[in-house]
Amino acid sequence: MSKEIIVNVDTRETRVALIEAGKLVELHVEREERVVGSIYKAKVANVLSGMDAAFVDIGLERNAFLYVADVLPEMDDEFPSARKESARQHVKIRDVVKPGQEVMVQVVKGPRGTKGARVSTRVSLPGRYLVLMPESDNTGISRKIENDAERDRLKKIAESIRPLGFGIIVRTEAEGRSETELRGDLDFLMRMWNQIQEKAAKVPAPGLVHQDLSLIYKMIRDVFGSDVNKMIIDSPVDYEKAIELIELSSPKMRSRLVLYDEPEPIFEHYSIESEIDSLLRRKVWLKSGGHLAIDSTEALTAIDVNTGKFIGSASLSDTILKTNLDAVNEIARQLRLRDIGGIIVLDFIDMSSVKDRQKVVTAMERELRKDRTRTKICHISPLGLIEMTRKRTGETLTEIVTEPCPYCQGKGTVESADTVSLRIERELRHLISKSDEEAFMVTANPEVVMHLVGASGEVIDEIERRLKRAIYVRASEALHVEKYEITPGDLQHMDRHMMPWKKGETVECSVVRNPFSMLPKASAWLDGYLVELENGGKYVGRRVKARMTDIRRSYAFGEVSSSDGGGANPRKSSDSKKG
Repeated sequence: MSKEIIVNVDTRETRVALIEAGKLVELHVEREERVVGSIYKAKVANVLSGMDAAFVDIGLERNAFLYVADVLPEMDDEFPSARKESARQHVKIRDVVKPGQEVMVQVVKGPRGTKGARVSTRVSLPGRYLVLMPESDNTGISRKIENDAERDRLKKIAESIRPLGFGIIVRTEAEGRSETELRGDLDFLMRMWNQIQEKAAKVPAPGLVHQDLSLIYKMIRDVFGSDVNKMIIDSPVDYEKAIELIELSSPKMRSRLVLYDEPEPIFEHYSIESEIDSLLRRKVWLKSGGHLAIDSTEALTAIDVNTGKFIGSASLSDTILKTNLDAVNEIARQLRLRDIGGIIVLDFIDMSSVKDRQKVVTAMERELRKDRTRTKICHISPLGLIEMTRKRTGETLTEIVTEPCPYCQGKGTVESADTVSLRIERELRHLISKSDEEAFMVTANPEVVMHLVGASGEVIDEIERRLKRAIYVRASEALHVEKYEITPGDLQHMDRHMMPWKKGETVECSVVRNPFSMLPKASAWLDGYLVELENGGKYVGRRVKARMTDIRRSYAFGEVSSSDGGGANPRKSSDSKKG
């Protein structure tokens, strides 16, 4: 089965798509540094005996959750489960941590909604072939390596190279690798652990000790294996860094790294952009004509299977079985694509035949083996329900790219202003690849404009630099947050009509708060034109007279010269120049 990794690097977002047999099966989005896998020096904030857990301050917005089971050392698999459970029950959280105590923890689940991160004191450092576990004492082999002889060979190597006082897990990618390759990976992880210990001794709590790799390099470490035909990256800088990493870890894979340098955006070239649009929809159509309905709640995700337009050609039982088997493939794909985790209930169409039910369960188990994330599945119930779990490490794709809708008080979702601004940036790139126009005007909702312009204009300046075009951004209150207009035009014509203000001119405007402006700064709108006021913080909500100190295409800088405390719409003052 052909497998490709497509990487799109933009100014504020990195997206990685995994394609299997020509179909998009995984999509990963990184906008901010992810905390999962990172190691912190934490301070215990409070201990909750009733929950056998503690809240620890790791320096993030919300305190992290530390459960007693995540403090105890990992017990070897040779111990019976009953003995492990008994040992855990006899240890209480107050016996292992105290308020004010400093501990080193690793984030195992990222913050989600109102919940903080979940952390563990059992650190694990994943490499390409091995996972190193300090303060452990066991050896494990990936369950996905099924050949008994190979498992025995790898276990002997792992036990012979394992340092005293450390545990090792042999990853799937180690299959067929030599002792020299595994030892090289171990040496790299040991050096990393020594550096972490050295930094932990110097960093005050709470503080970051070790940050996990960025999305691209995690994909190289965890996914870019011998079964991947090629990895295509559209950023020359990240391509060069990826080459350096591959040269160190797997030099033979170097030829499979490809730099994409075509004018057409990479996700459009590989027809990924159109598939992404469907990911936020509740209804997913199946090849047979049936469809899935995906609904997420705080407790679980429910996926309902319906025959839809499919009426079959034989018996009713055959129609139902075909729809259910068709749904199995798409459900497994959607779980990976949307990165759905936690409890999942699959509502298949009722089947009276025990044999048909078993076919569906077997097919589901087979498809889930392709998923890198750990899953657990129960047998199908008489009602046609399958209960399953999928390990959750952070926010789902939907949670990353959407936010609660301000128009329906959170009963639904709309794309966030940040997401819309990124979509505008991608559409500009698409239009420029097919047009010779030298200037473009973008009109969008004020919140979107603030994201598109950025703090002190740094975002729009970078977009203009990368696209090599003049961009004029204006706000319109009349536009929904998801709606925008992009108009191409002549540079000189736009400059005459879009830039009526002059440097040194005094204007009247109403001051507003800007999430990207730090006090004493604030912003103002001047007929949809964003003005950053150096001293505007104390005038928020008031009408002021401001002197323009610098004029740019999409924004300006100014300073408040006087305030009359009113609240009229922004306009030029009577003594200012006419544009």
